[in-house]
Amino acid sequence: MSPSGSLFQQVLIEGDYSPHFFAYYYKQWNNYNMSYHQHNSTEIMYLISGSCIVDVRPSSGGEERVRLKRGELIILDANVPHRLIVEEGAPCRMLNVEFGFMEYRGVAPSVGKLAREETALAEMLQLPFSSLVMPDPEEIYHVLKGLVLELDQSGGKGGSMVDLLFCELLLRLSKLRQEQLHTSQQPSQLYVRRSIEFLHQNYDQNIQVKDIAAAVNLHPGYLHRIFKSHTGRTLSDYLNMLRMEKAKMLLGQSDIPIAEIADYVGISSRQYFHLLFKKFADCTPVEFRNSIERHAWSYEEHDFQ
Repeated sequence: MSPSGSLFQQVLIEGDYSPHFFAYYYKQWNNYNMSYHQHNSTEIMYLISGSCIVDVRPSSGGEERVRLKRGELIILDANVPHRLIVEEGAPCRMLNVEFGFMEYRGVAPSVGKLAREETALAEMLQLPFSSLVMPDPEEIYHVLKGLVLELDQSGGKGGSMVDLLFCELLLRLSKLRQEQLHTSQQPSQLYVRRSIEFLHQNYDQNIQVKDIAAAVNLHPGYLHRIFKSHTGRTLSDYLNMLRMEKAKMLLGQSDIPIAEIADYVGISSRQYFHLLFKKFADCTPVEFRNSIERHAWSYEEHDFQ
Protein backbone atom coordinates (compact mmCIF):
# COMPACT_ATOMS: atom_id res chain seq x y z
CA MET A 1 0.00 0.00 0.00
CA SER A 2 1.41 3.40 -0.98
CA PRO A 3 1.74 6.21 1.57
CA SER A 4 -0.18 9.46 1.32
CA GLY A 5 1.11 12.42 -0.67
CA SER A 6 2.72 14.17 2.31
CA LEU A 7 6.48 14.57 2.67
CA PHE A 8 6.23 14.02 6.41
CA GLN A 9 5.73 10.30 6.91
CA GLN A 10 8.08 8.02 8.79
CA VAL A 11 7.36 5.29 6.24
CA LEU A 12 9.15 7.36 3.59
CA ILE A 13 12.35 7.27 5.63
CA GLU A 14 12.09 3.66 6.79
CA GLY A 15 10.81 2.20 3.52
CA ASP A 16 11.58 2.60 -0.17
CA TYR A 17 9.32 4.76 -2.32
CA SER A 18 9.56 6.64 -5.60
CA PRO A 19 7.75 9.84 -6.63
CA HIS A 20 4.45 9.81 -8.48
CA PHE A 21 3.46 13.04 -10.24
CA PHE A 22 -0.13 14.22 -10.45
CA ALA A 23 0.36 17.60 -12.13
CA TYR A 24 3.10 19.78 -13.59
CA TYR A 25 3.15 22.95 -15.63
CA TYR A 26 5.01 26.03 -16.75
CA LYS A 27 2.43 28.80 -17.03
CA GLN A 28 1.79 32.53 -17.06
CA TRP A 29 -1.05 33.84 -14.90
CA ASN A 30 -2.82 37.20 -14.98
CA ASN A 31 -5.88 38.47 -13.10
CA TYR A 32 -6.64 35.05 -11.62
CA ASN A 33 -8.41 34.14 -8.37
CA MET A 34 -8.35 30.48 -7.47
CA SER A 35 -10.85 29.03 -4.99
CA TYR A 36 -9.57 27.34 -1.85
CA HIS A 37 -8.80 23.72 -2.57
CA GLN A 38 -6.66 20.86 -1.27
CA HIS A 39 -5.28 17.61 -2.65
CA ASN A 40 -3.49 14.54 -1.37
CA SER A 41 -0.17 15.56 -2.89
CA THR A 42 2.73 17.84 -2.05
CA GLU A 43 2.88 20.94 -4.25
CA ILE A 44 5.79 23.18 -5.17
CA MET A 45 5.15 26.58 -6.78
CA TYR A 46 8.20 28.45 -8.10
CA LEU A 47 7.81 32.06 -9.21
CA ILE A 48 9.97 32.80 -12.25
CA SER A 49 8.82 36.41 -12.70
CA GLY A 50 6.29 38.89 -11.34
CA SER A 51 4.53 38.38 -8.01
CA CYS A 52 1.51 36.54 -6.67
CA ILE A 53 -0.36 35.84 -3.46
CA VAL A 54 -0.77 32.40 -1.91
CA ASP A 55 -3.31 32.08 0.90
CA VAL A 56 -2.88 29.05 3.17
CA ARG A 57 -5.06 27.58 5.90
CA PRO A 58 -2.58 25.62 8.05
CA SER A 59 -3.61 22.71 10.24
CA SER A 60 -3.08 24.92 13.30
CA GLY A 61 -6.01 27.08 12.16
CA GLY A 62 -6.39 30.62 10.86
CA GLU A 63 -5.16 31.88 7.52
CA GLU A 64 -1.71 32.90 6.34
CA ARG A 65 -1.06 35.12 3.35
CA VAL A 66 2.23 34.93 1.47
CA ARG A 67 3.30 37.26 -1.33
CA LEU A 68 5.76 35.40 -3.51
CA LYS A 69 8.40 37.37 -5.41
CA ARG A 70 10.59 36.41 -8.34
CA GLY A 71 13.02 33.66 -7.42
CA GLU A 72 10.98 32.41 -4.45
CA LEU A 73 9.18 29.11 -4.02
CA ILE A 74 6.54 27.75 -1.70
CA ILE A 75 6.15 24.10 -0.66
CA LEU A 76 2.60 23.13 0.35
CA ASP A 77 2.07 19.91 2.27
CA ALA A 78 -0.62 17.47 1.17
CA ASN A 79 -4.21 18.20 2.21
CA VAL A 80 -3.49 21.80 3.22
CA PRO A 81 -6.19 24.18 1.87
CA HIS A 82 -4.71 26.95 -0.26
CA ARG A 83 -5.45 29.28 -3.15
CA LEU A 84 -3.54 31.37 -5.70
CA ILE A 85 -4.31 35.02 -6.41
CA VAL A 86 -2.72 36.93 -9.29
CA GLU A 87 -3.65 40.60 -9.36
CA GLU A 88 -4.81 42.36 -12.52
CA GLY A 89 -2.00 44.10 -14.37
CA ALA A 90 0.67 42.14 -12.47
CA PRO A 91 1.17 38.87 -14.39
CA CYS A 92 3.48 36.17 -13.14
CA ARG A 93 5.20 33.12 -14.63
CA MET A 94 5.35 29.99 -12.56
CA LEU A 95 6.72 26.45 -12.48
CA ASN A 96 4.59 23.95 -10.58
CA VAL A 97 4.72 20.26 -9.65
CA GLU A 98 2.36 18.16 -7.53
CA PHE A 99 3.55 14.75 -6.36
CA GLY A 100 2.95 11.88 -4.00
CA PHE A 101 4.68 8.53 -3.59
CA MET A 102 4.42 4.99 -4.92
CA GLU A 103 6.19 1.67 -4.41
CA TYR A 104 9.88 1.88 -5.31
CA ARG A 105 10.57 1.38 -9.02
CA GLY A 106 14.28 0.72 -8.70
CA VAL A 107 15.39 3.38 -11.19
CA ALA A 108 16.96 6.06 -8.97
CA PRO A 109 17.64 5.98 -5.21
CA SER A 110 14.43 5.78 -3.20
CA VAL A 111 13.41 8.66 -0.93
CA GLY A 112 14.27 6.49 2.08
CA LYS A 113 17.74 5.62 0.80
CA LEU A 114 18.49 9.29 0.18
CA ALA A 115 17.24 10.25 3.63
CA ARG A 116 19.29 7.52 5.29
CA GLU A 117 22.42 8.83 3.59
CA GLU A 118 21.77 12.60 3.65
CA THR A 119 21.23 14.14 7.09
CA ALA A 120 19.77 17.38 5.72
CA LEU A 121 17.01 15.49 3.91
CA ALA A 122 16.23 13.28 6.91
CA GLU A 123 15.93 16.38 9.08
CA MET A 124 13.60 18.13 6.61
CA LEU A 125 11.32 15.09 6.37
CA GLN A 126 11.00 15.02 10.16
CA LEU A 127 10.22 18.73 10.67
CA PRO A 128 6.64 19.04 9.36
CA PHE A 129 5.18 22.30 8.04
CA SER A 130 1.92 23.19 6.33
CA SER A 131 3.71 25.57 3.98
CA LEU A 132 7.25 26.83 3.60
CA VAL A 133 8.57 29.77 1.59
CA MET A 134 12.21 29.74 0.51
CA PRO A 135 14.26 32.09 -1.64
CA ASP A 136 16.32 30.35 -4.29
CA PRO A 137 19.87 31.46 -5.19
CA GLU A 138 19.20 29.94 -8.64
CA GLU A 139 19.89 26.37 -7.51
CA ILE A 140 16.34 25.00 -7.46
CA TYR A 141 15.08 26.70 -10.63
CA HIS A 142 17.19 24.77 -13.14
CA VAL A 143 16.44 21.39 -11.52
CA LEU A 144 12.72 22.09 -11.29
CA LYS A 145 12.59 23.37 -14.87
CA GLY A 146 14.40 20.24 -16.09
CA LEU A 147 11.97 18.06 -14.13
CA VAL A 148 8.88 19.75 -15.62
CA LEU A 149 10.33 19.49 -19.16
CA GLU A 150 11.12 15.80 -18.71
CA LEU A 151 7.64 15.12 -17.35
CA ASP A 152 6.14 16.96 -20.30
CA GLN A 153 8.20 14.97 -22.80
CA SER A 154 7.24 11.67 -21.18
CA GLY A 155 3.57 12.58 -20.95
CA GLY A 156 3.76 12.50 -17.18
CA LYS A 157 4.87 8.88 -17.10
CA GLY A 158 8.27 9.65 -15.66
CA GLY A 159 11.36 7.52 -16.18
CA SER A 160 14.98 7.42 -15.15
CA MET A 161 15.70 11.11 -15.79
CA VAL A 162 12.54 12.22 -13.97
CA ASP A 163 13.42 10.13 -10.91
CA LEU A 164 17.02 11.37 -10.89
CA LEU A 165 15.94 15.00 -11.18
CA PHE A 166 13.45 14.50 -8.35
CA CYS A 167 16.25 13.12 -6.16
CA GLU A 168 18.37 16.18 -6.92
CA LEU A 169 15.39 18.45 -6.21
CA LEU A 170 14.84 16.89 -2.77
CA LEU A 171 18.53 17.14 -1.89
CA ARG A 172 18.80 20.78 -2.95
CA LEU A 173 15.59 21.73 -1.15
CA SER A 174 16.76 20.06 2.05
CA LYS A 175 20.16 21.77 1.97
CA LEU A 176 18.48 25.12 1.32
CA ARG A 177 16.15 24.45 4.26
CA GLN A 178 19.11 23.55 6.45
CA GLU A 179 20.84 26.82 5.54
CA GLN A 180 17.62 28.72 6.20
CA LEU A 181 17.33 27.26 9.71
CA HIS A 182 21.01 27.89 10.38
CA THR A 183 20.98 31.52 9.28
CA SER A 184 17.81 32.22 11.24
CA GLN A 185 19.88 31.61 14.37
CA GLN A 186 22.67 33.95 13.22
CA PRO A 187 21.31 37.44 12.43
CA SER A 188 24.35 38.71 10.53
CA GLN A 189 24.32 35.69 8.19
CA LEU A 190 20.60 36.15 7.69
CA TYR A 191 21.12 39.77 6.56
CA VAL A 192 23.90 38.72 4.20
CA ARG A 193 21.71 35.96 2.77
CA ARG A 194 18.84 38.40 2.23
CA SER A 195 21.20 40.85 0.56
CA ILE A 196 22.41 38.15 -1.84
CA GLU A 197 18.82 37.19 -2.62
CA PHE A 198 18.01 40.86 -3.32
CA LEU A 199 21.00 41.11 -5.66
CA HIS A 200 19.97 37.98 -7.57
CA GLN A 201 16.43 39.31 -7.95
CA ASN A 202 17.40 42.87 -8.94
CA TYR A 203 20.82 42.74 -10.63
CA ASP A 204 19.20 43.97 -13.86
CA GLN A 205 18.07 47.19 -12.15
CA ASN A 206 20.02 50.35 -11.37
CA ILE A 207 20.65 49.59 -7.69
CA GLN A 208 23.06 51.05 -5.16
CA VAL A 209 24.26 49.95 -1.73
CA LYS A 210 21.65 52.14 -0.05
CA ASP A 211 18.90 50.29 -1.95
CA ILE A 212 20.19 46.91 -0.76
CA ALA A 213 20.47 48.17 2.82
CA ALA A 214 16.91 49.53 2.70
CA ALA A 215 15.64 46.19 1.40
CA VAL A 216 17.06 44.34 4.43
CA ASN A 217 16.42 47.16 6.94
CA LEU A 218 20.04 47.82 7.90
CA HIS A 219 22.33 50.86 7.95
CA PRO A 220 24.45 50.82 4.72
CA GLY A 221 27.73 51.04 6.61
CA TYR A 222 26.91 48.11 8.90
CA LEU A 223 25.66 45.99 6.01
CA HIS A 224 28.85 46.75 4.08
CA ARG A 225 30.97 45.50 7.01
CA ILE A 226 29.12 42.25 7.68
CA PHE A 227 28.79 41.46 3.97
CA LYS A 228 32.54 41.85 3.44
CA SER A 229 33.21 39.79 6.57
CA HIS A 230 31.02 36.86 5.46
CA THR A 231 31.72 36.82 1.71
CA GLY A 232 35.15 38.39 1.35
CA ARG A 233 33.67 40.81 -1.20
CA THR A 234 32.07 44.22 -1.03
CA LEU A 235 28.45 44.55 -2.09
CA SER A 236 29.52 46.37 -5.25
CA ASP A 237 32.07 43.69 -6.13
CA TYR A 238 29.49 40.94 -5.62
CA LEU A 239 26.95 42.79 -7.77
CA ASN A 240 29.49 43.32 -10.55
CA MET A 241 30.56 39.66 -10.41
CA LEU A 242 26.91 38.57 -10.63
CA ARG A 243 26.25 40.90 -13.56
CA MET A 244 29.28 39.63 -15.46
CA GLU A 245 28.26 36.00 -14.91
CA LYS A 246 24.83 36.85 -16.32
CA ALA A 247 26.50 38.66 -19.23
CA LYS A 248 28.60 35.57 -20.00
CA MET A 249 25.47 33.44 -20.02
CA LEU A 250 23.71 35.85 -22.41
CA LEU A 251 26.74 36.05 -24.69
CA GLY A 252 27.06 32.29 -24.85
CA GLN A 253 23.41 31.19 -24.90
CA SER A 254 21.52 33.93 -26.75
CA ASP A 255 21.62 36.00 -29.91
CA ILE A 256 21.08 39.29 -28.06
CA PRO A 257 23.26 41.98 -29.68
CA ILE A 258 26.34 42.72 -27.61
CA ALA A 259 25.45 46.42 -27.54
CA GLU A 260 22.22 45.58 -25.69
CA ILE A 261 23.56 43.15 -23.11
CA ALA A 262 24.70 45.97 -20.79
CA ASP A 263 21.05 46.96 -20.38
CA TYR A 264 20.03 43.36 -19.68
CA VAL A 265 22.40 43.20 -16.70
CA GLY A 266 21.59 46.62 -15.25
CA ILE A 267 24.55 48.69 -16.50
CA SER A 268 23.57 51.94 -18.20
CA SER A 269 27.00 52.75 -19.67
CA ARG A 270 28.12 50.44 -22.47
CA GLN A 271 31.68 51.70 -22.18
CA TYR A 272 31.74 50.84 -18.46
CA PHE A 273 30.21 47.43 -19.24
CA HIS A 274 33.05 46.65 -21.67
CA LEU A 275 35.70 47.73 -19.15
CA LEU A 276 34.08 45.71 -16.37
CA PHE A 277 33.65 42.63 -18.52
CA LYS A 278 37.29 42.69 -19.58
CA LYS A 279 38.33 43.00 -15.92
CA PHE A 280 36.33 39.90 -14.93
CA ALA A 281 36.76 37.77 -18.06
CA ASP A 282 40.20 38.87 -19.33
CA CYS A 283 38.66 39.47 -22.75
CA THR A 284 36.13 41.76 -24.40
CA PRO A 285 32.48 40.71 -24.87
CA VAL A 286 33.12 40.34 -28.62
CA GLU A 287 36.12 38.09 -28.02
CA PHE A 288 34.15 36.02 -25.50
CA ARG A 289 31.22 35.44 -27.89
CA ASN A 290 33.57 34.64 -30.79
CA SER A 291 35.42 32.10 -28.66
CA ILE A 292 32.12 30.41 -27.75
CA GLU A 293 31.04 30.28 -31.39
CA ARG A 294 34.40 28.90 -32.52
CA HIS A 295 34.26 26.23 -29.85
CA ALA A 296 30.73 25.22 -30.86
CA TRP A 297 31.76 25.03 -34.53
CA SER A 298 34.80 22.92 -33.73
CA TYR A 299 32.71 20.60 -31.56
CA GLU A 300 30.09 20.07 -34.26
CA GLU A 301 32.80 19.45 -36.86
CA HIS A 302 34.37 16.85 -34.59
CA ASP A 303 31.04 15.07 -34.15
CA PHE A 304 30.68 14.47 -37.88
CA GLN A 305 34.15 13.06 -38.37
